Amino acid sequence: MSGELPPQIQNQLAQLQQLQQQAQAVMSQKTQIEGLIRETDAALKELEKSTDDAVIYKSVGELLFRADKLKLTEELKERKDMMDLRLKTMAKQEERVKSRFNQLQEQLKQSLGQIPPKGG
Repeated sequence: MSGELPPQIQNQLAQLQQLQQQAQAVMSQKTQIEGLIRETDAALKELEKSTDDAVIYKSVGELLFRADKLKLTEELKERKDMMDLRLKTMAKQEERVKSRFNQLQEQLKQSLGQIPPKGG
């Protein structure tokens, strides 16, 4: 044998690397969403503290527009609900990827255990 791994094991290693990259991407997206949720929560808390007649501005790109407190509160709550749902989806996806990763890792261990040792 020339020291190369069998094609099946090479394939499993490639899949394992791909799953690892996928897991990192999911975790990164999850972290971003968590940050957006924290920002939205902070904005909602500030809106709650403000008086009903307070002048509120909303940032749209590079511009600031005067906004209605109630409308803006509803918008932020809807955005937060949407992000919470997205976060749950990402958590489920992360679990699926981790599960598949562990499963593939076990298969790879078994496959590597079946390779006969090289004679010297």
